[in-house]
Amino acid sequence: MRDKVELNATLYLPKSNSTTASRTPVIFTLTPYISDSYHARGAYFASHGYAFALVDVRGRGNSGGEFEPFANEARDGYDIVEWFAKQPFCDGKVTMWGGSYAGFDQWATAKELPPHLATIVPAAAAHPGLDFPFSNNVGIPYDMQWFTLTSGRASQQNLFADSKFWRTKFLEAYKQYIPFKNLDRIVGNPSANFQRVVAHPMVDNYYDAMVPAREQFTKIIFPILTITGQYDGDEIGALAYYRDHLDAASAETKAKHFLIIGPWDHAGTRTPTDEAAGIKFGSAAVIDLNDLHRQWYDWTMKSGPKPEFLKKRVAYYLLAPGNSGANGEWKYADDFEKLTANHHPLYLDASGSGGNGVFHSGVLSEKPASTGADEYIYDPLDTRRGEDVDNVDNEKTAGIDQRRALSIGKDGLVYHSEPVTQETELIGCPRLTLWVSPGVPDTDIVAELDEILADGTSIALWSDVRRLRYRESVRQENLVKPSETVRCDFNPGLFVARRMAKGSRLRLVVSAPNSIFFEKNYNSGGVVANESAKDARTAHVRILHDGQHASVLDVPIAP
Repeated sequence: MRDKVELNATLYLPKSNSTTASRTPVIFTLTPYISDSYHARGAYFASHGYAFALVDVRGRGNSGGEFEPFANEARDGYDIVEWFAKQPFCDGKVTMWGGSYAGFDQWATAKELPPHLATIVPAAAAHPGLDFPFSNNVGIPYDMQWFTLTSGRASQQNLFADSKFWRTKFLEAYKQYIPFKNLDRIVGNPSANFQRVVAHPMVDNYYDAMVPAREQFTKIIFPILTITGQYDGDEIGALAYYRDHLDAASAETKAKHFLIIGPWDHAGTRTPTDEAAGIKFGSAAVIDLNDLHRQWYDWTMKSGPKPEFLKKRVAYYLLAPGNSGANGEWKYADDFEKLTANHHPLYLDASGSGGNGVFHSGVLSEKPASTGADEYIYDPLDTRRGEDVDNVDNEKTAGIDQRRALSIGKDGLVYHSEPVTQETELIGCPRLTLWVSPGVPDTDIVAELDEILADGTSIALWSDVRRLRYRESVRQENLVKPSETVRCDFNPGLFVARRMAKGSRLRLVVSAPNSIFFEKNYNSGGVVANESAKDARTAHVRILHDGQHASVLDVPIAP
């Protein structure tokens, strides 16, 4: 690197019949997860005519330096590209492979504009300040799980994957009202990296420096293939990069940026499966992404044919009705904005029932209510939901698990739509506007949208969380004044493509997160990461739906 720190790469070369290696494009992945874990990928691409390098990020694996997550990959990525371009086995073209962190660092490298970077294929790309280390400035205890995975230089994969251990630790902190800033000590792994993000609780220049600015997006003109999934935890990040790049790009550059949105979860964006979290996609969801990458690299760097799968600039998977495992279908569009321009308002109203529970639910109505407000109570000292709902091993069924909805009482609101009378396509990005009177300076609100089949099965569609002090901007807090009613928009840009089954209804659940998997907001308006039980204030949160305050769910029903 330019600062003389040495990074370690494991290099896979195509077999050559001559005494000297043939010159090919070089593909590399830049990973904090120890290069050996991607051995099979390296072998695959080398056997298909590419030099492939697995590079440990600075401070991890066999690389020198210190690991500060997301901070050094842009400069290091540039230096790696240019180093490989000069090697005798490289033909002068360099590209990257990978997802999640290794999707992020493709964009980080690209923003530095290394001359020999020919294309990128970011999958499930994490976006600092957007989907990590918090969600809309709401802290996530998962940070400590990930910072433990990436502690030191070796792999802690088994510790990271021990979900029972992490649930136990998160529940311990939750029940004892431990300040979020002390979570690393509760876990038993004091972490400078965790403390660093706690010190940056909102989007600021620290995170801005990690991702491309608009003027950098404008200069990224090579071909790009973006990959994400409807159940990918980093879909928000992947689509933010995609939208920001298209917003800044010329028409010629836009034509070279392709997007694939499968049905998959996070891991499935690299190794597709036909099911995730209990939601069945069908076998058509299982495509060979290694081969698609190879075809993309052949097309963009070896003058090969365009991949047949990429029929148009946007490929997306439309899930079949129900949850039987029937095949959905791959559909195509030329313009993502036009594809997602489906809007159908459903207005919230629980004035007739109270809305405090699945069996006392309010309605999602075609017509706005003229008067009224619905109320739920959030007591930060109430730990029942963490114990009864969160402390379960439901990783394989989380997408169809109704524990949370069924647990709702006075602590949340539930709304149902009328059953659809025919199969109904949802294609686009749901969004929700709430008019809120919380009665406290600050509180967190989570919204979850599900399809409820005629037989009662629940299928997760969409969710979002917001902290009211950041309702106007994630860069500036604005506490709620006493008796003030404020507007809060839930518009994460998450893409949904599913055929609702005949007889299905939509269910919207609105509540405080009050979960072991989120930083707890004690509603005081103070620095949330420092707060504990002594700061707790109970919020009587009113959701208004009168003539001046139409709380409304925008559902992307396709024509």
